Amino acid sequence: MDISLTNGQILFLYILNIFVLVVLVVLFFTTRSNHRSWSKINDYLGVVTKTIDSVRYGDLTKKIEEVDIPNSEELADSVNRMIETLYDREKMIDEYQTELKRQNKLLEAIINSLSDGLVIVDEYHVILRATKMISIWLNISGNELIGKKLSDYIKLPKGKILEKLNNTDIVINEDKTANFVARTMELNLDDKKKRYVVIIKNVTDQRELENLKEDFVATLTHDLKVPIIAETNMLELFLGGSFGTVNEKQTIALKNMQSSNKELLDLVQTVLDTYKYKGNIIRLYKENIMLKSFVNEIITEMTPIADKTKNELKFNLTRDIRVFADRMQLKRVIKNLIQNAISYGDAGSPIEITIGEIPKYVIIKVKDYGAGISESDIEKIFNKYYSAAKKFRKIGTGLGLYLAFQIMKAHNGDLTVESKEGEYTEFCIKIPASSESTLYYGE
Repeated sequence: MDISLTNGQILFLYILNIFVLVVLVVLFFTTRSNHRSWSKINDYLGVVTKTIDSVRYGDLTKKIEEVDIPNSEELADSVNRMIETLYDREKMIDEYQTELKRQNKLLEAIINSLSDGLVIVDEYHVILRATKMISIWLNISGNELIGKKLSDYIKLPKGKILEKLNNTDIVINEDKTANFVARTMELNLDDKKKRYVVIIKNVTDQRELENLKEDFVATLTHDLKVPIIAETNMLELFLGGSFGTVNEKQTIALKNMQSSNKELLDLVQTVLDTYKYKGNIIRLYKENIMLKSFVNEIITEMTPIADKTKNELKFNLTRDIRVFADRMQLKRVIKNLIQNAISYGDAGSPIEITIGEIPKYVIIKVKDYGAGISESDIEKIFNKYYSAAKKFRKIGTGLGLYLAFQIMKAHNGDLTVESKEGEYTEFCIKIPASSESTLYYGE
């Protein structure tokens, strides 16, 4: 069978072949162009990845350069701005860290220069940090102390716990001859862990100075008492007629001298007793005391002194009360208050002594009418060495009320004062009505 193509068919096939060839050529160049574009994108992403990795490892000097890829500028700008921000913040952090290190060194230098020692412990009393002074006292380096129990190096008094120390005497094992006191404060931090700062102070020199001062005062007052007592005895001999008869004027003069001697002896004894008082402890010898006869006895002793200023001692008692107290010490307190009332109350005015009860206390009040005490002075009236005597040109050590206050504190009681300037002053002794001192009323 004869198959032959016509000229038209041959032309069609020729055109078709040309078209296919053109399509193939176009496809070839298109594919090649896209491949180049993807290659550029891949290279660009590689640069971005390397730059970000460098930033991650701390190199903030890298930057992404712009390339001829559509929309690549925005990505490059964003990454570069991020790097610049990180660089600025790192620089700021470095400056803060440098300043913190400087401040830390300064604070550490100040703490290490203190004469006191500081120890930071956890709730189990394990040492977390200690200052240089602690290392010196314990004779061990600071690094070796970390993680050790503080109780391995110091001894607390019986019944005391580390968390409650308040200028409490302690013993450091390495130096048992020195005197140390410790105070504890809790550290309040954001976490829930308990930590404590123990402040330790070497008070050896201070204690030695106090002992020397007390020895000096005790010796001085003792030496002062001897001639005063001798003079008092001699005056009694004169008044008793041992050296002949004395006339009325001589008797008055001798009695005035005797009274002044007694006041001087009481003053010396007050100074001595004040310096015997140490460590907030006064030895008490308690006994049952019926207050009616007890106070009357004191009034009898104080009446001659009150008569000189024409002050009448008025004793107000509704019913007798028995208390459990140290007779000598309580007598000293009441006599001191009456003496002050005579000294600072108006001459010729009454001085009222009253006994009564309030819940849990027996009270003894001494009230005078006169100059009174100002509000600024009333807060300091029981301070050691404070005295209002200078205002009234009188002699006073400022120890009487201080000692009286300490005596009442030793009784677990109190001594308070109420006053209105220019009108009156009233001191109130409070003695506990405890199981030891149950109230008994006389008939």
